[in-house]
Amino acid sequence: MEQYNVTGMSCAACQARVEKAVSAVEGVSNCAVSLLTNSMGVEGSASSDEIIKAVEAAGYGASLKNVKTKTANAGSFENELKDTETPKLKKRLIASIIFLIPLMYVSMGHMLWDWPLPGFLDGNHVAMGLYQLLLSGFILVINQKFFISGFKGIVNRTPNMDTLVALGATASYVYSVAVLFAMTAAVLAGDEELIKQLMNSFYFETAATILTLITVGKTLEAGSKGKTTDALKALMKLAPKTAVILDGDKEKTVGIDEVNVGDRFVVRPGDSIPVDGIVAEGESAVNEAALTGESLPVEKQVGDKVSAATINTSGYMICEATRVGEDTTLAGIIRMVSDAAATKAPIAKIADRVSGVFVPVVIGISFVTFVIWLIVGQTFGYAIARAVSVLVISCPCALGLATPVAIMVGNGVGAKSGILFKTAESQELTGRTQIVALDKTGTITTGIMRVTDVIPMEGISREELLSFAYSLEAKSEHPISKAIVEHAEADNTKLQDTTEFETLPGNGLRAKTGGAVIAGGNTGFISGLVKKIGDEQKTLTDNLASQGKTPILFAKDNELIGMIAVADTIKDDSAKAIAQLKNMGLHVAMLTGDNEITANAIAKQAGVDEVIAGVEPSGKENVIRQLMEKGKVAMVGDGINDAPSLTRADIGIAIGAGTDVAIDAADVVLMKGSLLDVAAAIRISKATIRNIHENLFWAFFYNVIGIPLAAGCYVVLFGWTMNPVFGAAAMGLSSFCVVSNALRLNLLKVYDTKKDKRIKKAEDAGYEYVGIVS
Repeated sequence: MEQYNVTGMSCAACQARVEKAVSAVEGVSNCAVSLLTNSMGVEGSASSDEIIKAVEAAGYGASLKNVKTKTANAGSFENELKDTETPKLKKRLIASIIFLIPLMYVSMGHMLWDWPLPGFLDGNHVAMGLYQLLLSGFILVINQKFFISGFKGIVNRTPNMDTLVALGATASYVYSVAVLFAMTAAVLAGDEELIKQLMNSFYFETAATILTLITVGKTLEAGSKGKTTDALKALMKLAPKTAVILDGDKEKTVGIDEVNVGDRFVVRPGDSIPVDGIVAEGESAVNEAALTGESLPVEKQVGDKVSAATINTSGYMICEATRVGEDTTLAGIIRMVSDAAATKAPIAKIADRVSGVFVPVVIGISFVTFVIWLIVGQTFGYAIARAVSVLVISCPCALGLATPVAIMVGNGVGAKSGILFKTAESQELTGRTQIVALDKTGTITTGIMRVTDVIPMEGISREELLSFAYSLEAKSEHPISKAIVEHAEADNTKLQDTTEFETLPGNGLRAKTGGAVIAGGNTGFISGLVKKIGDEQKTLTDNLASQGKTPILFAKDNELIGMIAVADTIKDDSAKAIAQLKNMGLHVAMLTGDNEITANAIAKQAGVDEVIAGVEPSGKENVIRQLMEKGKVAMVGDGINDAPSLTRADIGIAIGAGTDVAIDAADVVLMKGSLLDVAAAIRISKATIRNIHENLFWAFFYNVIGIPLAAGCYVVLFGWTMNPVFGAAAMGLSSFCVVSNALRLNLLKVYDTKKDKRIKKAEDAGYEYVGIVS
């Protein structure tokens, strides 16, 4: 996806125009414009020059955003996220208020409450008119951006929110100027009654107040929009700007962009780690909260991975750079959040369709309102007031911001907890999940084999059995062998010299030690070597297998000397996480290549609803297809063999500690690798969707109620009417309310189960289980 900066947009109508213009370019397959970040994401074969030309033809500006360069340098990306709009709006607002106060003193204070005037104005109605004309004129000049953008939109046939404001303010100002000329004629004619009547027909303060109140709303909106990226900006600030690299034996401080793969860099206690790497010397505890949300420091030793923007809390380390610039984990997070902001959630399509025609329709309603009030016999001034009210109360911005602000804040909440949504669509769809398919190894379980039982036969001590097993397995690279070796070393077991080591068909090992032949392997292999395996030993191996353990038998000179059981144990929080998913009403299935007995044993410990065992890596995708016929499926995995099924599922969720292939194939990435984050991701998605619904309701409700009220539709029934000034205030605050509501997502407690609501379960719709665990 190519990303662009777009300039000149002021509301959702602009966003819709740009999208329509770019989508019409040959070779563009998808275009999403974000009003929130003034950015655009484009997919397809069209050149950047053609896309920029299309944006400019629509009346806006565009430039290619070099995301790769920005992710390589977190500082430049931080500058892009910096809120530059709010300071400008504050200056405009302060200047507008300085002129508005004396204007309102005369137009409202004197006219309504008979406040005293200075001598040069007292009794001089023409002077009072000129005074209001000049002060309101200054305010129009200060806020000229509304007029430039608004009338430019008319010329380019792309009217926007600024067009509505510009038309309303212009109509009020021009009408008032016309009244002022009429007043001069009345002065010449000596018609005092008409002069007083015309004095009450000025709308100079209306034009000025409209612009000032809209600027108030824009300032509040801009400030709130700036807060939607607080989580990402906080992450940017953690990224170091320099690194201390080793040049021979000397230390040298260089800019972060000068660090290359293979460079060795020094990290002292309290320092931020500058780039991704591996520990070459030393050990320490590293605070990875910036990337994973995990508050407890993680112990790091030689060979362990470290990531940019994490903080070394204690020891001195020398690390070797493995990923720099745009390839670091931090850069990947920035890129994901940036891409998510540049994409559209499906729910936004309704608002987009309305926004595309909103402004022209409002202009039409305003004109019809003006004509109808003249036809029914109202004065020209009354008709103008109703038409202006319609223009300034209408707010397409609220519609355009309803979805992206919630998506951005929700994305920030997820990023703080180490949960990354790659697109706005994935953020929405995650909350619609009905079935969660979990890969077993590395997802439910640790993915690391551990020794669980050491069972010597009669006449053999535990130490002897471990010594023989250790000596035999030490020369093998098999995961089971590594588990036995690790356990023996932790037990300070004696390692004996072996000769004639060989790996035999049938999952077995054999070697000689001290003149004796030792062998180890599964039950079938050892059964062919020893004289006899008794019923008691067979029962024992069956019991171990039923518990999800793999029994390895050992023999010495064809005599059974004992067995060691190993198992891939479930993670500490897997059962708790699965219970939370089930409490939400989700159907939880486990996919594994293990045999049914072992799979059922793990499934019972984990508490899943369904086990699908004996699945070959190539068959996982087909299983996901079948599950998708029953409901919305989220696939959770961590390995290379999970990539096809992660891509096939409605939502692919990758455990962050897994392979890069799995992470690339997924829609959601869990940096901590905990299944509790699957439930947390669903909570974030549900809360975001709920917030979007609230925003859309407010935006539609506001316009549906406000426009008829401004037009005077309720005058006959209830006597309700609206001053254009109140319409402008309502318009200015509407977008602020939408953005503020979205910011409430920052209060979401992503691991709190108290507010979990059960959804309609997949089986309620006729789901047929493949194999329920009782």
